[in-house]
Amino acid sequence: MKTHAIIPVFLPHIGCPNDCVFCNQKTITAKLKPLEEKGIIQTIETYLSTLLKKDMKTIEIAFFGGSFTGMPIEDQKKYLKIAKEYKGKGLIDEIRLSTRPDYIDDEILIHLKDYEVNTIELGVQSFDEDVLKLSNRGHSSDVVEKSAHLIHAYGFKLGIQLMIGLPGDSYDKAITSARRTVNLKPAVARLYPTIVLKETELENMYHRGTYKPFTKEGVLKTTKEMYLILKNAGIKVIRVGLKSSDYISEGHSVIAGDYHPAFRQVVESEIVKDYLESCLTDKFDTAVFYSNSTCFSTMIGNKKSNKAYFEKKYSDKIFEFKINEKLKDEEYQVKLIK
Repeated sequence: MKTHAIIPVFLPHIGCPNDCVFCNQKTITAKLKPLEEKGIIQTIETYLSTLLKKDMKTIEIAFFGGSFTGMPIEDQKKYLKIAKEYKGKGLIDEIRLSTRPDYIDDEILIHLKDYEVNTIELGVQSFDEDVLKLSNRGHSSDVVEKSAHLIHAYGFKLGIQLMIGLPGDSYDKAITSARRTVNLKPAVARLYPTIVLKETELENMYHRGTYKPFTKEGVLKTTKEMYLILKNAGIKVIRVGLKSSDYISEGHSVIAGDYHPAFRQVVESEIVKDYLESCLTDKFDTAVFYSNSTCFSTMIGNKKSNKAYFEKKYSDKIFEFKINEKLKDEEYQVKLIK
């Protein structure tokens, strides 16, 4: 049962003067009304009207979009004051925000401490210098490491966001980014395969032929391996793939790249498929795979992809997928029958 809930407050591209090649947020922001305190409070109240009726262990207000610590200090105070007031009343438990690695220093972190912020997520994207340069990130990987160490030193929880398949990226570079993320010991991480959005420099690069997205197979393989590296290091991967929205949806804003609305399930299903197949031997007539009901859809695969895979590859065998509620989440059993 879900015990952690996030109340998302979206601040469209506020605080970020940079023009990363993959980002269309400035175009979106120009079409939106400025965010007002009244709107933030209304969003929080709407979520709380439902969440407070549930047995939630943690309720968190999270400021997403743009680079929070790059905003004018008065705007930061305005938004954080609202969140802190809800925290002081015991209505929410934590405050989270996201920002650029080059918008972190001692003064900023002292300020965030005053407003009782708990988690700072850094939009790192990659640790490779060529990828950072070609993506017009405006900083080096050294800045990421310095900021991460400062965040730890001030007692915040650290989050790292990585993108897969940016200009100049490769499987090896992406895997290195995952391993360098592990070295920074974040509490959480997010993995975002790159997609080409309308009205971005990346779209121009794609049409000029100077940028080629990862293949569908390449994205899946790379994301799967990065996910395992992070998870095996004890880092919670809280998102895999971009969330569908009014601005990111199939056939609307996506020009190219492997966008999938259920990409996390696709990745996790592949990982489970690999495990189940590793349990097979040369001698069996029927294989019975077990999971609890929560993980059953992952075991059988997105749109029953795992079931189809085994039935096609081992066409002379019988495969059954069953539920065993005694199993824990992400625990799977295989019974082979001759």
